[in-house]
Amino acid sequence: MLQRLLILYLFLWVAPSLVAQHTFSARIIDHENDDPLIGVTVYFPDLNIGGSTDSEGTVTIRNIPTGTHQLSISYVGYESISLRLTFPLSAEEQGQTFELHHAHDEMGEIVVNSTRSSRTFEDSPTRVELIAGEELAEKGNMKPGDIRMLLNESTGIQTQQTSATSYNSSIRIQGLDGKYTQLLRDGLPLYSGFSGGLSLMQIAPLDLKQVEVIKGASSTLYGGGAIAGLVNLITKTPGEEPELSFMFNGTSALGLDASSFYSNRFGRIGTTVFTSYNKGTAYDPADNGLTAIPEFDRFTLNPRLFVYLDNTTLNLGVNVVTEDRLGGAIEYVEGDRSSGLYFERNQTDRVSTQMQLEHQFSDEMVLTLKNSSSYYDRSIEIPEYTFAGSQFSTFSEANLSLNRDRTEWIGGLNLWTDQFDQSQGANGNPLDFTNATAGAFMQNTTPLSQKWTLETGLRVDYQTDYGLFPLPRLSLMYEPSSELTFRLGGGLGYKIPTVFSEDAERRQFQNIRPLNPDELKAERSAGGNLDMNYRLLITDELSLSTNILVFYTRINDPLVLSNSGDGFAFVQPGGFVDTEGVEVNMKWSYGHLKLFVGYTHANVERHQDGEVTDFPLVAKHRLNNVLMYEKHGNFWIGLEAYYFSPQTLGDGSKGDAYWITGLMTEKRLNSHFSVFLNFENFLDTRQTAFDTIYTGSLSNPDFRDIYAPVDGFVINGGVKINW
Repeated sequence: MLQRLLILYLFLWVAPSLVAQHTFSARIIDHENDDPLIGVTVYFPDLNIGGSTDSEGTVTIRNIPTGTHQLSISYVGYESISLRLTFPLSAEEQGQTFELHHAHDEMGEIVVNSTRSSRTFEDSPTRVELIAGEELAEKGNMKPGDIRMLLNESTGIQTQQTSATSYNSSIRIQGLDGKYTQLLRDGLPLYSGFSGGLSLMQIAPLDLKQVEVIKGASSTLYGGGAIAGLVNLITKTPGEEPELSFMFNGTSALGLDASSFYSNRFGRIGTTVFTSYNKGTAYDPADNGLTAIPEFDRFTLNPRLFVYLDNTTLNLGVNVVTEDRLGGAIEYVEGDRSSGLYFERNQTDRVSTQMQLEHQFSDEMVLTLKNSSSYYDRSIEIPEYTFAGSQFSTFSEANLSLNRDRTEWIGGLNLWTDQFDQSQGANGNPLDFTNATAGAFMQNTTPLSQKWTLETGLRVDYQTDYGLFPLPRLSLMYEPSSELTFRLGGGLGYKIPTVFSEDAERRQFQNIRPLNPDELKAERSAGGNLDMNYRLLITDELSLSTNILVFYTRINDPLVLSNSGDGFAFVQPGGFVDTEGVEVNMKWSYGHLKLFVGYTHANVERHQDGEVTDFPLVAKHRLNNVLMYEKHGNFWIGLEAYYFSPQTLGDGSKGDAYWITGLMTEKRLNSHFSVFLNFENFLDTRQTAFDTIYTGSLSNPDFRDIYAPVDGFVINGGVKINW
């Protein structure tokens, strides 16, 4: 009898809660086209239950108790919805349709690779700028054959053309020389040294997932060479669905670009294959007899293999690039070899390999092994002189990351080796060298409170020719609200002397004397920046995002190329170079319209013997303006205008200020095909229209600094195919 009463009591106690279990169902669609969204997360955080939408955009969640509960609806690339629901629901509340709006900050959920942290873009104490998603696709349309335009239109970054006839270029961040910027691919250094002058022109963007830029000293994780900052090109990896895409582009300057990308995963095996063919035709819009765009043929092949085991992921890749580039006098390029005209021919072959192995010991601990090797062979030929050589470099690293509830650690060891062998040139003074750098690093990221996060790091490098370099770094993030974020960061850096600089590249390395490590020392730097990011949702349709960055970097004992009478030698006359300034970015969004306004003030000066002079080829004031109408997944059109203030040239004179304008558009015909058309520099701004690029004759030109475009108005258009 007692047992029956106990069972009855338990039933009466449990029954109300069993009866009070409710069901929630909803449908989630895209606000702009009413398409169902698949995989949307629908979650009750206080109950720790949820689900995701199916192919029809619907979701059903059961066993919800009576009461008021918070509901969260989130999807990458869309604005989240958060609301409170009281159960049982009314008839009107059950089976609702929710419309998700495209996020104003489309990159908010992207995990940053360059910091090697598991944190997202918004949660990283280190300031990282991202070019991803639709922005990457839009910029890739303008120059499908290289990444020069993709970077040049970002605030605080300027691509500096180092050859008037062959288009060779380098990256300048915050006005500093291109040798102070590290260019990485998936965190591996592949584009430095002898290859640096052509690297920007030999990277096609179709296989890129995102581009990450860190400005200022980034010494802890990537070494001291990144004094001005680093650019990390993150490539696509196999996804859950196979991908096959093609891009075909033609230009009014008779250029052609054809690229393809394939990725797929077959259980534990995955692969990506990227191929590209790029062709340029000699182009002289100024009719001055010189090529503004050289004749070139380039082929790229990059296959990669991915192996997925239970706790281990391995990826292996090889990258092959071969190119023949010929610029100079149009008559010579077009076949007249007997007239003694000026020409510049670059023939390059690049073979690089990449390996990354990641083993997960637990949810908290991950071991990563990396290796890359790069062989680069290049010859530069001008009348009566040829410089040629091959560079072989390797990079190896082992790092261990530990991610606990409140703190994240990463530490590791790495080794760089670099060797250059000159095969042609001034045999009496070959520029051969061999060196190695070993490094150890440690970085910690710890939330100090709900609003404060601290990231500290220390690297110690030993360089075989120049000794020991301790490199501390610090980043502090303060987030008083979800709309406002402050970041403060700084650190030390160094750069060992190198003959591969913009100045030597302009001279095709002719009459350049080799370095003497006994007479030179490494350049050392210190710098910091303060960053504020403010996001304001004014109405459901109107939003504003503002970012302000204040920066300062000082480089002691800068290396200078000086005329020594019997040639050019790198010397260190003392003093320092510093850059200080501010970057301001504002983004207004209203419905389908977006307005981007960016301003850069970079004051770069050389301090020597009590005198202060402007660093050459730096636009002290730059203004970026882009107005975009964008209907997601269907159509977009944009108008852009960029202003460059007068620049000091190497001979002490001043260049002219100028504007560059462009019109870009893309129309998606269906889910697989889209067409694009761009009118780049439609005001035909050219240095040859308001200034000269050389003095002398076409047989013996003396080139001036290139500070403005030389190719002028070019139309390009094509088709993209995605399966």
